[in-house]
Amino acid sequence: MTTNMKKWIESVIHSRERLAIPLMTHPGIELTGRKTIDAVTNGIFHYEAIKAIQDSFHPAIAVANIMMDLTVEAEAFGSKIIFADNEIPAVVGRNVFDQTSIESLAIPPLKSARVPEYLNATKFAVQNISEKPVLAGCIGPFSLAGRLFDLSEIMIALCMEPDAIKLLLKKCTQFLLEYATEFKQIGANGIIMAEPAAGLLSADMCDEFSSIFIKQIVDEVQDENFLFVLHNCGNTGQVTQSMLSTGAHALHLGNKINIVRALDEIPENILVLGNLDPVGVFKLMRPENVFAETTNLLNQTSRYNNFIISTGCDTPPGNPIENIEAFFNAVNTFNKTKY
Repeated sequence: MTTNMKKWIESVIHSRERLAIPLMTHPGIELTGRKTIDAVTNGIFHYEAIKAIQDSFHPAIAVANIMMDLTVEAEAFGSKIIFADNEIPAVVGRNVFDQTSIESLAIPPLKSARVPEYLNATKFAVQNISEKPVLAGCIGPFSLAGRLFDLSEIMIALCMEPDAIKLLLKKCTQFLLEYATEFKQIGANGIIMAEPAAGLLSADMCDEFSSIFIKQIVDEVQDENFLFVLHNCGNTGQVTQSMLSTGAHALHLGNKINIVRALDEIPENILVLGNLDPVGVFKLMRPENVFAETTNLLNQTSRYNNFIISTGCDTPPGNPIENIEAFFNAVNTFNKTKY
């Protein structure tokens, strides 16, 4: 469904009700009786998990392939991946080590590894969820480069071999631009790009090694019908302005940040999503405490019309359904009593 996302943003800002868009593919997987490994390897099973979330909880947007499986793109580049039944896959080892190996690194086609399954999950969602926008998902360039080079090693190489890392980032960016463009052509209404590793950087380094590359993708794909949401759950506040410099029309922030302080920094026309702790609140608390935490965050942010309540990151496997219900009940109760 073609949706004018610029007008959608305006409708959110002018709405009398607070929208809820938590990131939670894992509960959908469990609702369908599948395992994590099923959804990360099969686009149909992944779509079914997305649809189960829509049918059970009715969030404001359908979020496709955003279970924070940040190994898909690395696997396409040739990374070795370890799979487990009910855990997110993990990257093992390194693909590149230095300037020479980076120069030799080929940019993979979109038919590589599991990329087609993630494209299919989005395609099925677009075809079958027509009543609301559908967002795709992918990793960010610095986070991808960290998986290819090793995150600890790349933090050292930023100072020792910056030109080599920038070459790697250029290759990652080219691949991610092609990936995002394909999601757009499939019919997705936008994309959530997860760039958590950039939260380890200072503001200046985030500008230099993350945001400038993300901006290239934003400039190419974001338009009135395609929303770019930049997620960084590692940001504690130091890179918020750098995230804004990408031009993304929405920022998704994690539970490490003071969301009210961030909202004070961010222009009113930029959507801000966040930031309940997906583990400490959603998984580990009792339903009544989830209700209270959700209500507290809604009250704290009530004067910011550009705020959408969400999880700070993807909810983990084994999240109690009762806690998700408590979250949505709190949002509904807040809307009835506040507005």
